[in-house]
Amino acid sequence: MGKLTGKIAIITGAAQGMGEWHARLFVEEGAKVVMTDINESRGQQVAAEIGPDAIFLRHDVSSADDWVQVVADAERHFGPVSVLVNNAGILGPAANVVDLALADYEKVCAINQTSAFLGMKCVIPSMLKAGIGSIINVSSVSGLVAMAGTPNLAYAATKFAMRGMTKQVAAEFGQKNIRVNSVHPAFILTPMMVEALGEDGGGDMVGIPLGRLAQPIEVSRLMVFLASDDSSFMTGTEHVIDGGKTAM
Repeated sequence: MGKLTGKIAIITGAAQGMGEWHARLFVEEGAKVVMTDINESRGQQVAAEIGPDAIFLRHDVSSADDWVQVVADAERHFGPVSVLVNNAGILGPAANVVDLALADYEKVCAINQTSAFLGMKCVIPSMLKAGIGSIINVSSVSGLVAMAGTPNLAYAATKFAMRGMTKQVAAEFGQKNIRVNSVHPAFILTPMMVEALGEDGGGDMVGIPLGRLAQPIEVSRLMVFLASDDSSFMTGTEHVIDGGKTAM
């Protein structure tokens, strides 16, 4: 039996990057996974490769109606949801507070932060049916510290918000057997990171004690731990996976 046998998970932003790796490893560990993304063609392809324990649903994570439909489809296909991974997110424009357009700020907030609110709001009732739940909110090291040289106010604002939301919901639903934790990665070798910073992290590897970017699977192993009963007494906490970057 795998570490996630019997778990039913929704993973957002699962068509590629970290979300795809999470979905693949979750199924390997015995979970049934609902993968969601706006990239329908890629998402369908990945789900087909994974097999019958994964399905793909097109999903605008900033839409309340879409969230209601995703949860309903997940329950109809697999049963009550016991794991939610709020993974979908965008970097947004590299701009400071003076230069950042309001529309750009609101777009990043909708996709990175409002989506997590909607996800928790819609999935928790399903978890109450299941009698157990683990919510994993993907934040960032940018939700812990300011990153010099990378002016991205909107991204940082949403990632700090994810951290606070995690703690509040963990406190509210702990006695209902629902755990909520945040994960704070940095410099993971995903298409989004390579597009933004290049293969070498834009030179930032110099400031990483481990001296390299992380492979997505390294983050996925942490996600499996938090989704599993191995982390049964952990809630409301930050889990940093950054090669030591924030230790410097």
